[in-house]
Amino acid sequence: MPRGILDSPPLGKTLVTGGTGLIGSHVVRALAQRGDDLKLTLRESSRLDNLDGLDYESVRCDVLDRRAVRRALKGVDRVFHVVGHTSLRASPETHERLNVQATRSVLEECLRAEVERVVFTSSVAAIGPAPTGSTADETSAFDPCGYEIPYVAAKREAEIAALQLAARGLPVVIVNPAHVLGRGDLYRSSTEFVRRFLRRGIPAYVDGAINVVSARDVAAGHLLADELGELGERYIIGNRNYTFDRLFADLGRMSGVEPPALKLPLPAALAFAQALERLPGTPAITAIEVRATSMWWTYRNTKAKRELGFKPSPHEEALEQTIAWYREREGSKLVAAGTRQPLPFRVAGFAVDRASGLAGRFAS
Repeated sequence: MPRGILDSPPLGKTLVTGGTGLIGSHVVRALAQRGDDLKLTLRESSRLDNLDGLDYESVRCDVLDRRAVRRALKGVDRVFHVVGHTSLRASPETHERLNVQATRSVLEECLRAEVERVVFTSSVAAIGPAPTGSTADETSAFDPCGYEIPYVAAKREAEIAALQLAARGLPVVIVNPAHVLGRGDLYRSSTEFVRRFLRRGIPAYVDGAINVVSARDVAAGHLLADELGELGERYIIGNRNYTFDRLFADLGRMSGVEPPALKLPLPAALAFAQALERLPGTPAITAIEVRATSMWWTYRNTKAKRELGFKPSPHEEALEQTIAWYREREGSKLVAAGTRQPLPFRVAGFAVDRASGLAGRFAS
């Protein structure tokens, strides 16, 4: 039986890094419900909104500071290392520092402290994109094209470091969440595209696909990995695979905001993004973001279901929760339900669709 029941033995002290973020705060709440004695690493800039009403011990800790990590690990029995950096716009050096070096720092100190169990939050990015039109799982070969994206390269390297430490005796289980949506994304990480959708800030898109999962399901997957996961193994925690056509259609249906009308061929989208990057100011989209969204981040969660008993919630809930959260927080800044895309984009979208249809007819 899971350890969260009332007659289970005491769990000891559980340390969580990154407990104020989207995934981390849901993990913290799930651990609190299970009955863990919680210790959370915090920084001066940490926002505590997601932790309201929870009982925990806090410790100031920069996870890149080994001495601070050692102090945080004193008296700790198990660790959930959730902290990470997800921005596709961050430099390779930033991802190397915050995803790779930080992971080594925490996990090596966990090995030194001889903690009983570590659950490491990786990402499906470390598995890499699937072939177009297909899905990947934990056994899939990593596509080297993923290394073109600094975030993907860093998550891959961080996971390799975790597995190397597992070979040295670290009792670690790896969780690979898909694209996480839900309430509580204070730092506007993986839910930012929904916010932009609701502000009508996505005028165009390219063919691609992602797997979407709710933050609550990801937290449940973390606890299952802690309780039932095999040491040194990794588990994809995902739910529904969406093409962007279908994802934007569902977001539009649930929010009342018309989806983007213009789908560009990849070369045209890359050229447009590169032109924007040459202009002064912050570009609306970057070439790396275009390249990433054109890939198929689609996965099978069979292993987590079979070995952990993972049962994801209805896939619509992740979208509904995210839309509701942004409506509550930024209602006046979002466009009203029933809002259509600007006429020039609708006309351009119609023209591109017609051109694509004619090209397909001539090719057949």
